[in-house]
Amino acid sequence: MQAMDKKPDTLSFSLADRLILQLDQALHTLIPGSSTAARHTPAAAVQEADLSDQERQQAAALMRINHTGEVCAQALYQGQALTARLPDVRSSMDHAAREEVDHLAWCETRLQELDSRPSLLNPVWYAMSFGMGATAGLIGDKWSLGFVGETERQVCEHLEEHLDRLPGDDQKSRAVLTQMIVDERTHGEAAMAAGGAELPFPVRAGMKLMAGVMKTLTYRI
Repeated sequence: MQAMDKKPDTLSFSLADRLILQLDQALHTLIPGSSTAARHTPAAAVQEADLSDQERQQAAALMRINHTGEVCAQALYQGQALTARLPDVRSSMDHAAREEVDHLAWCETRLQELDSRPSLLNPVWYAMSFGMGATAGLIGDKWSLGFVGETERQVCEHLEEHLDRLPGDDQKSRAVLTQMIVDERTHGEAAMAAGGAELPFPVRAGMKLMAGVMKTLTYRI
């Protein structure tokens, strides 16, 4: 992750250059073990609980959903950064995507600890989210920022729901999700403060419906 923070300013790059960088970012996001967090996982100092097989499977399924959510976040931000009109908005999207790498790596680490794996459908979700992000960027920066704000609000809702569904003794997963909620809420508030527009209800409802489909499939696949 440190290396990513030192990458050159992409705002002066051509569209072709940015597309190549987007492909590189997609590979880093989708290939297990390719993402490195800048911050230590919040679960590092938490002792592993003696979970039953059923509890371990439940925790792993929830963390797989959360990992996929971070894959989608990467794609969303990268798509928006590609098509955003204002340089400061593109820069903000790039910065948010780099911060989300921490969450991606934390969830992947937790999945490994639970003897599980990421969703096999992640390439599909990445492509869909990238397209949605790019489309939002083309429509306009205020809608692109509003899309980020609404996405992060819905992410916080489902993370809080997962806190309730985790096995009671799984404090390691709980530590990861708790910090993710703090970060996601900050990203959403920052996007709206930067000029994001409130999305119409049908769009918000459609986003929630799509997220529900994704969570249902990712829970098992």
